Order: sequence, then structure tokens, then C-alpha cells
Amino acid sequence: MYLAIAPRSPWLAPFVESLGYYESTLPPGRDRVLPNGTMGLMVNLEQDELRTYHGPGAAIVRRTPGAVLSGPDPWAVVIDTEEQRRGLSVTFTIGGAAAFFALPFGETAGRLLGLSELWGRDGAVLRERLLEAPTPRRQLAVLEQVLLDHLPGGPGAGQYPDPAIGYAAAELDRGRLVRHVRDDLGLLARTFTRRFEARTGLTPKRFARIRRLQRVVSAAGAVPGAGPVNWAGLAAEHGYCDQSHLIDDFRDIAGITPGAYRPRSAEEHNHLPVT
Repeated sequence: MYLAIAPRSPWLAPFVESLGYYESTLPPGRDRVLPNGTMGLMVNLEQDELRTYHGPGAAIVRRTPGAVLSGPDPWAVVIDTEEQRRGLSVTFTIGGAAAFFALPFGETAGRLLGLSELWGRDGAVLRERLLEAPTPRRQLAVLEQVLLDHLPGGPGAGQYPDPAIGYAAAELDRGRLVRHVRDDLGLLARTFTRRFEARTGLTPKRFARIRRLQRVVSAAGAVPGAGPVNWAGLAAEHGYCDQSHLIDDFRDIAGITPGAYRPRSAEEHNHLPVT
């Protein structure tokens, strides 16, 4: 079960893309999760902990509290499927997280930051407040109110996302080259990179590569038992120099080759069960 809603408050719309509640009955195991270039909040309602696995064979475990700000992942991360049993999430618009957190976002990539460290007592008790709400919709309403409470100066007074960064992200997502988008904005390369990374946590080049890989796996439609994917055709269609270029990018970002790409389902194309 997955329930996703847009924020009801118009004051949150520039900053928050969606709020979500999820439940699953996945067997114990691990998933490799592909990055998508966004930042968000995650609250594990089943356990007061989140675990990610790193290094050769994903043998190194990192543990964080059950309520975190998730920085954008530059590469795939391995997670515990037990953490997908029941939880809440917030997906921020590109640059939207800056309205709620005074952080150097360029230092958040690939990190989970406990909300108790960022919001003090409000962050420390958030999970308990959500667990006290009787239904998923009430939990989402509580979460939305918490976000409103953390807009600096209150609703209507928040720092709106940098429109140049919003434009750049949209154009890069469409597949335009970084240098062309930078020229549109009339920015020097260093200035553009610094502004983009300060708002999104990723450099423009990394963001563009992640979004291109997302377009490829969405187009692949690869599911267990389906026919072979025409990776060479997808490479040409999405602007790679050749299939080798796609393979190198896939390996760098996803940690596997295209031939090893086996998503959980067509709907969950970013979740790859680890065998």
C-alpha cells in the first residue's frame, strides 16, 4: 500500500512535492535503491532506526535514528526491506528543502541526518507524535503541520526556491546539456555549480547523469520474466555516446551493469532485490 498526496497548504506547495505513507509485506532482505536526485524526509514507523549498507558486499552497516533528512544520493544505496514495512516520507521540490533547514546542502549528499540534530526537540519527538495519530491520513496531516511550523517566520514568509535552480533542474531533467543550461542563465561555470549544489546537494553534472539514468530505467520497462532490453537502442535514444558509455554510467551510479538490472516490479523500477 502506498498513499501519496500533494500538500494541502498552498504555503508548502513551492517546497514540497508530496507526502507519502507506505506499508509493505516484503520478506526480510535487502534492496539496492537507485538514486533519483531528490531530497526528502523519512520516518520509519516500524522501528526507531534506519540502516544502510556500504562497501564491498554491502558489509558495512550505518545506523541512524528512525526520523531523518535524506540528502540526495549520488549513487545507489542498499537498504533493509524491514524498513519498508511502514513509514512516512516527504519529497521536497528541487531546492525546496532549504526552506526548512539551514544547512550547507552540498555536504548532505549520500547522508541521512537525524531530525533531532536538525530540529532539536521537535525532531526528537516527531516519530512519537506520528505514532499517536490514529490513521495514515491523520499522520500525514500531523507531518504537514510540522513542516508549516518549520517555515521560517511562519506560512507565507518562507524563503522561496531559487527560480534559476528550478529552471536548471527542469531543463537537465529533459536531457539538455549542462553547458547549454548554464548559458541560458548567463552564469559562469563555477558560479552555476556552486549555486546548484548549494540548493540541491548535487553538482549539475551529477544531477543530470542521475536523471538520465532514471529516464533509461523508466523506458526499459524491465521486469522479471520479461523479454531482453535493447540497451544499445536506449543508449542512443538518451544521448550516450554508445552502449559502453551507458554501461560505465550504470556501473558508476547503480553499482551494477545494465544486464544485472532486475527491478522488483515495473512500478518499483528503482528497487532491485539483492540476492
